[in-house]
Amino acid sequence: MFSKAFSAAIHGIDALIVSVEADVSDGLPLFDMVGYLGSEVKEARERVRIAIKNSGFMLPAKRITVNLSPADIRKEGTAFDLPVALAILAAFGYIDEEKLKDCLIIGELSLNGNIHRVNGVLPIVYSAKQQGFSRCIVPKENAREGAAVAGIKTYGAECLKDAMDIINDSSYADCESVNLEELFAAGSGEDADYSEVAGQDAAKRAIEVAVAGMHNILMIGPPGAGKTMLAKRIPTIMPALSFDESMEISKIYSISGLLDNRALITRRPFRSPHHTITPAALTGGGMTPKPGEISLAHLGVLFLDEFPEFNKSTIEILRQPLEDKYVTISRLNATFRYPAGFMLCAAMNPCRCGYYPDRNRCTCSVNSVAKYLGRISRPLLDRFDICTEVLQVDYKELQSDGKAETSADIRRRLHTARDIQERRYKDQCIRFNSQLTPRTIKQYCRLGDSERMLLEQAFNRMGLSARTYHRILKVARTIADLDGCESIGRKHISEAICYRVMDKYWGGGCGNDAG
Repeated sequence: MFSKAFSAAIHGIDALIVSVEADVSDGLPLFDMVGYLGSEVKEARERVRIAIKNSGFMLPAKRITVNLSPADIRKEGTAFDLPVALAILAAFGYIDEEKLKDCLIIGELSLNGNIHRVNGVLPIVYSAKQQGFSRCIVPKENAREGAAVAGIKTYGAECLKDAMDIINDSSYADCESVNLEELFAAGSGEDADYSEVAGQDAAKRAIEVAVAGMHNILMIGPPGAGKTMLAKRIPTIMPALSFDESMEISKIYSISGLLDNRALITRRPFRSPHHTITPAALTGGGMTPKPGEISLAHLGVLFLDEFPEFNKSTIEILRQPLEDKYVTISRLNATFRYPAGFMLCAAMNPCRCGYYPDRNRCTCSVNSVAKYLGRISRPLLDRFDICTEVLQVDYKELQSDGKAETSADIRRRLHTARDIQERRYKDQCIRFNSQLTPRTIKQYCRLGDSERMLLEQAFNRMGLSARTYHRILKVARTIADLDGCESIGRKHISEAICYRVMDKYWGGGCGNDAG
């Protein structure tokens, strides 16, 4: 007898539907699986056979062949255990095959028939809905994750018998559900706030401009000045996630196994990897590729503290994702693309001791300072739109009783600037000012004679590169949006130029080696 069930394989952050075909025929007792299988899938033979036996079903001595189609796509992981078991049971007549046609099934089986959680349930259920399936059977531990996808019924099964009951009983009522409004409301609370940061008004302003246009920002200052504290509060002033953005981020976390028991990610990601991170952990990879830190920070913040301490070959990898907003990982069998639309925030001391250029406290030689700063290449440095100094806070600011501006106050201003950008770029594949290209800069960042003259003076005096010139214009466009101005004025150009603080430390014009 022949039967067919449906499952899915993860490819990048999406899922491909896989047909699980089972054939039972006379001949020597044999259980064979084909279809370009990874080692975990091949091992499913023993798990499935024993799980079926321990669930109380007796299989006659027959020749069993299971094919996972399409056969030109490699199948990895343990999520095929349950659909293989149900396809075999359908071939032996325990399940009506017709009831498998509108159902997508995933899950790992233990030897006693229990079903364990697997990674990637969210993109699988999402793809199942797009392909026209009406219901999904997933592990009970993944049920909330799958139920976040509207328009398809998601059932959580604890064991093989549960899965059979769901399939055989079309009126099975125990369908998992998630209230998305309550979910987003519960995730809207913030644990930190900018009102807790004493002083640092200039740094807060620079961060506000960076967030408004999704510009990359570098903070330089002595130890203890508050760079990390400022960075950790960036997500609190970013706009709330839309459902589509939440789904996009949650699919990445689902594949990585980081959703835990959450249905969706409802807050902007903030990833802060240690400076000992490897290139593969940062960008993603492995024998079975998985997203790295830059993809886990998608639509959120990637914070690199102690920036010069990172391995140079590791942080140089950031150059391409920062420009393209995605990372491509090539393997012998396939090529995977993961999104990487993050805002990069980096923090560093100006020298090894941390107090340069304060010669009263700095003990580093000129060569030592140059060597320390030289760990960051000019091409990478040039990819920061904004660089700001975070100076030491004085005692009066720490003791000030004045009411500091809250994250909610800043977020309201940013919301207005984001609305302006959304309306301006509604007919283009652009969401933020930081994504403007040289062609669109000419269209949206037009300058008057006075502004053009000011920028020309800065360009010649500071020895700026073409890339730096364009980044100043993009930052000025964001500052004008924050002020609600249609055109870019001199004050906007002046403030944008002031955010090239790196020239003070690196000397000359940064980024002359355009790379």
